[in-house]
Amino acid sequence: MKMRGTINRYCPRCRAYTEHTVSIYKKGKDRSMAEGKRRMTRKTKGYGSFPKPIQKRFAKTTKKTVLKFKCKDCGYIIQSKGMRVKKVEIQK
Repeated sequence: MKMRGTINRYCPRCRAYTEHTVSIYKKGKDRSMAEGKRRMTRKTKGYGSFPKPIQKRFAKTTKKTVLKFKCKDCGYIIQSKGMRVKKVEIQK
């Protein structure tokens, strides 16, 4: 799917239709001291096998892509609902 790099969209902070720049949401770096991470390292430590079953067959062929819209006037960022597409291409 091809998306334009800038889109006119409603900004709730400006309360008007302004120009927004479009980008794809990317996951941030995992925290090494998060509770889930500490629990997982404790479970996988030592000679035992992996505690959870590793999924081999996947039902879905695509992942949901979330778009971020940043207002050019105030810098407010709005995220879109995730949509299933094979590939998202943002045009300049």
